[in-house]
Amino acid sequence: MPRLGAHMSVAGGLPFAVARAQIHRCETLQVFTKNASRWRAHPLPPEEAAAFRRATDEAGLQPVVSHASYLINIATTNSALRAQSIAALGDEVDRAEALGLLGVVLHPGARLSASVDEALALICDALSQVLRERPRCQTLILLEHTAGQGSTMGSSFEEIAAMFDGVQEASRLGVCLDTCHLLASGYDLCTEEGYRATFASFEDLVGLERLKVFHVNDSKKPCGSRVDRHEHIGKGYIGLEPFRRLLHDTRFAHLPMILETEKTESRGRVELDPLDEMNLNALRGLQGSLG
Repeated sequence: MPRLGAHMSVAGGLPFAVARAQIHRCETLQVFTKNASRWRAHPLPPEEAAAFRRATDEAGLQPVVSHASYLINIATTNSALRAQSIAALGDEVDRAEALGLLGVVLHPGARLSASVDEALALICDALSQVLRERPRCQTLILLEHTAGQGSTMGSSFEEIAAMFDGVQEASRLGVCLDTCHLLASGYDLCTEEGYRATFASFEDLVGLERLKVFHVNDSKKPCGSRVDRHEHIGKGYIGLEPFRRLLHDTRFAHLPMILETEKTESRGRVELDPLDEMNLNALRGLQGSLG
């Protein structure tokens, strides 16, 4: 069965995210390695990185991934923002490497006034630069399929495939699929036929071997809305049955499935979050049921 987990806060230090994952009985984990809404970050203390690696090993959490800052936009034609974004992505990869993470989940960015082809070229050049400057790095850059809001790139499998095609070291890239984003961008996961067609298209255009992680989120908005609004499992337009189908799909039995649903306000405490518990239990119930 897939390994279930959630994005956890690192308030108090990175090892505290592991403690939060443990009390929720997570098997996999996603974190921010820095403040996701700021460009600057304090250097990662070696002792904190070592403590985090030790804690994840002892907890049996695997794989662990980070999510890159939302400020990063490697699709932009703005030269200053582009340089800042490439530097920030490099820092995200370096931090993830120090922590022993599988990869960094990345939103490719928004093209704004640029054409799709121009934005794809910019994305590929930026990815190539970051990877080229880190020839021994084991951490993957995981391109997240997006909901298609505004001019964001990566909302179609064709665009994701083009990003792989444009990077020489594409073996160091992977894909993160978000169930909410899939529905919002027009891939109908809700019917059995639509589910089959979605993953047949992904396999044909991108390749299942490139899929490394799922974000499991229901959607507040319907299919094709192009609006990224996560909902609790079974409470949105996806509903329970598609998640049951996903959890029992043998093609994905080895993959991590990570929640990014709304949490209860915790004020940085390490304690059971009722909303995380509710969503994880919903998935576990589906995992144990064939319907």
